[in-house]
Amino acid sequence: MLTTLNLAGIWELQLDGEKSGLPTPFTDTMELPGTTSLARKGERNEAAEIGSLTDEYRFEGYAWFSRTFEVDASLEGLPCFLYLERTRVTTVWIDGEEVGSRNSLSTPHVYELSGGLTAGTHTILIRVDNTNYPTKGGHLTSPDTQTNWNGITGRIELQFTGQRYLQNVQVYPDAASRSVTVKARRVGISADKLVVSASGFNGDSEHRPEAQTFSLSDDREVVITYPLGEEARLWSEFDPYLYKLNLRLEDEEGTLLDVTEIVFGLRAFQADGDKFTINGVRTFLRGKHDGLIFPLTGYAPTTVDEWLRVLTIAKSYGINHYRFHTCCPPEAAFTAADLLGIYMEPELPFWGTVTDESDPNHNAAEQEYLIQEGFSMLESFGNHPSFVMMSLGNELWGSKSRLSEILAAYKAFDDRPLYTQGSNNFQFVPDILPEEDFFCGVRFSRDRLFRGSYAMCDAPQGHVQTDMPSTRKDYDEQIQPSVIGKGPEEGTGNSIQIQYGTGTKTVQASAVEEQLIPRIPVVSHEIGQYATFPNFGEIEKYTGPLKARNFETFRKRLEDKGLGHLAEAYFWNSGQLAVDCYKEELEAAFRSRRLAGFQLLDLQDFSGQGTALVGVLDAFMDSKGLVTPEEWRTFCSDAVLLARFDKYHFTAGEHFNAHVELAYFRGIPLNAAEVVWNVAEGGTILAEGTLAAEASKDDNYVDFGDISFVVPEPAGMTQVTLSLAITGTDIRKTYPLWLYPSGVIVDESAEQWVTALDPGVLARLAQGESLLLTPNPARLESAIDGTYCTDFWCYPMFRSISESMNKPVPVGTMGLLIDHLHPALRHFPSASHSTYPWWSIATHSRPIILDDLSQALSPIVQTIDNFERNHKLGLLFECRVGAGKLLVCPLNTEAVIDTPEGKQFLHSLIEYVRSEDFDPQVELAPSELQAIL
Repeated sequence: MLTTLNLAGIWELQLDGEKSGLPTPFTDTMELPGTTSLARKGERNEAAEIGSLTDEYRFEGYAWFSRTFEVDASLEGLPCFLYLERTRVTTVWIDGEEVGSRNSLSTPHVYELSGGLTAGTHTILIRVDNTNYPTKGGHLTSPDTQTNWNGITGRIELQFTGQRYLQNVQVYPDAASRSVTVKARRVGISADKLVVSASGFNGDSEHRPEAQTFSLSDDREVVITYPLGEEARLWSEFDPYLYKLNLRLEDEEGTLLDVTEIVFGLRAFQADGDKFTINGVRTFLRGKHDGLIFPLTGYAPTTVDEWLRVLTIAKSYGINHYRFHTCCPPEAAFTAADLLGIYMEPELPFWGTVTDESDPNHNAAEQEYLIQEGFSMLESFGNHPSFVMMSLGNELWGSKSRLSEILAAYKAFDDRPLYTQGSNNFQFVPDILPEEDFFCGVRFSRDRLFRGSYAMCDAPQGHVQTDMPSTRKDYDEQIQPSVIGKGPEEGTGNSIQIQYGTGTKTVQASAVEEQLIPRIPVVSHEIGQYATFPNFGEIEKYTGPLKARNFETFRKRLEDKGLGHLAEAYFWNSGQLAVDCYKEELEAAFRSRRLAGFQLLDLQDFSGQGTALVGVLDAFMDSKGLVTPEEWRTFCSDAVLLARFDKYHFTAGEHFNAHVELAYFRGIPLNAAEVVWNVAEGGTILAEGTLAAEASKDDNYVDFGDISFVVPEPAGMTQVTLSLAITGTDIRKTYPLWLYPSGVIVDESAEQWVTALDPGVLARLAQGESLLLTPNPARLESAIDGTYCTDFWCYPMFRSISESMNKPVPVGTMGLLIDHLHPALRHFPSASHSTYPWWSIATHSRPIILDDLSQALSPIVQTIDNFERNHKLGLLFECRVGAGKLLVCPLNTEAVIDTPEGKQFLHSLIEYVRSEDFDPQVELAPSELQAIL
């Protein structure tokens, strides 16, 4: 390319929602690049979307854009291309003559203007249609993510070349030989030569390989190999060194005909057994999901600076990999990832069933479009070293043979990235296709799970949701079973109903006949999804075309229930529980030595699908104040120190035992290392020691050995901290532990303790007694099931899906809000949020719905409900009943009384009821209590 003519600026605009044709004259103007929503064009949308953000100026139909431009005499007749970086379905006219149409959602629209342009003034007319898509478009067009915008974003320009030029230049690096092969198509054949040079950058030194001149034959296809020399530097997450390749096409006299510049990295990203390697060094993918959510604009940015901001934030939380859900980002994202060393995985914009000609619902046109979209993505972005992986779509079903054919075609076309058949294809009945390089999913059969949480409609649920907390869990047995058996019995040849987006659909499930044993890297799909309550303070940040009317609705609902004053507390305390859940989720992945990586859903909030606030960052990629990047990296980074132990609760005299290990994927050898550990209460050290290990350069998992100590007798229930650190590094870890005194006794025959609100109990209350009531949770009708873990993804979405599938509805709660200074908990010291001493208590309880009682009644321990129901849920509350006083806890005491934490909790409640501190302020009538109990 010799030069460009920038067409950014003010364009005439006409909106045509009925798609009836260009109404003239033009009556409005708009700046391009941009979208009609961002420019606030069209009618204002007064609706309030509940399941997503609201596009305040949503427009669907034709948007007509026109402007004039001047062509200099020096450019007259030169080959010319119109370049539209990112848009929808476009049709272009130049000076009234139709040039053609393009429909890629993932890659630039490029129009060749045959014969070039004459000098002087010209008129360009572009029609953009955001309705007539060849496919649904996944997250490229979804209101759940970047919205179905209309307009043109990124570069809008005319590109001029010489009469002889190179087209579709692709570079293929060979890290082993320190060389790069250049392939291109030559337009305008003659006896030309190609002068190739390169200069290194993005590192602490500049490497300049010697320039070389290659004589070109008369063939249209150009293939040359350019050696970079032994000193050439490699690209990786550890050292993202880049080269700028300069290709000068000259005639025999040395006159410049055309010039092309391409940035590339010298790297080899490969699958090696159960791991990925970068230039022969094993790496572990610490990925995040991305759906192109950018609330300030409503579309994905096309500037490198903005993507550098986003990816740098992600990297500060230990992320080294991005998986784009049913979408491909603009080129600026790849450029930023090149600079930062992020491994990128774009995905075809498809979430559905892949059919072949034998299927009566086969849509040949849509399938061909999607296949060509993939080829276009490879051609447009394949030169970027960060483009290391590619997926055929999200949660696909259908023809495995057709999926195999598509994979084979892509691999034959471009072997630079690794390929997978899709993300979590065939869900309950997965299969591994011979053509794929890695597998991405969540299970290998119904019960062979390798992530920590699942929706109720995808039950069984994961260990973070169901198991007593420990740090023992890993997925090695699920990935590589020690006993090889037969394949899954469920689903073979049957129609089953599955979750599909925010709804359901019926698919044909054909299970593999033998147990599925992976021989390629396994990546866990969309792990996490731990919900937090909305932060209503975020509403004011939505100053662009997208408005948080869903948040406004949720706030109004909470206020209508009389709970608006608790909004901030709900947000912060549910968020602390979510962080703890993420910590265990991520550590389980790092403990799994057969796992190749994970893709988190998500580091940031997801604005749609019911409003899934699952991030420790908000939708703007700003911190929600729940955890620092430094603390997050202690359980999500290239070096994660781990202690494996069975439980978090210990009674005096017990032995605490833990195994210490390290998951290590840094680019430099660890060699000899020492772990310093201690167990401390504040500044008082209860136990301490050191462990040493030798590690070779190939060791990614280092076992340091075991630590043990005898739990001393604490004065009362005490939280202590197990701290570990590797000397001379930033690698550290802490775990909370809880110690309990040995002499705690629960007086099960205490006269103050009753289990039913029967007439005798009411009579005792009328006489002024103080009582603890623990009603049988199973008999409560006005109550919610107890659970410790916060809600999965988004209650409204999965409630609806579960109901459609006739499956159990999610519990939908989000942890506890604890009045931790209340005297009822004097012997059970707590934080204000859920911590592990509450696990057995929450699990074996059924918090009572208190909506119809006095608003003044504030539970001592309240279960946080989701933003759809907004129940006031009492796990522990007190009231006056006539002359008496009552403390209520709907707990299955038999299930917890033999645990240290359960015993301590019940002891604290009984002691409180017996004390002078027991002084409830809210009075309830016996009939009110009988109604809820």
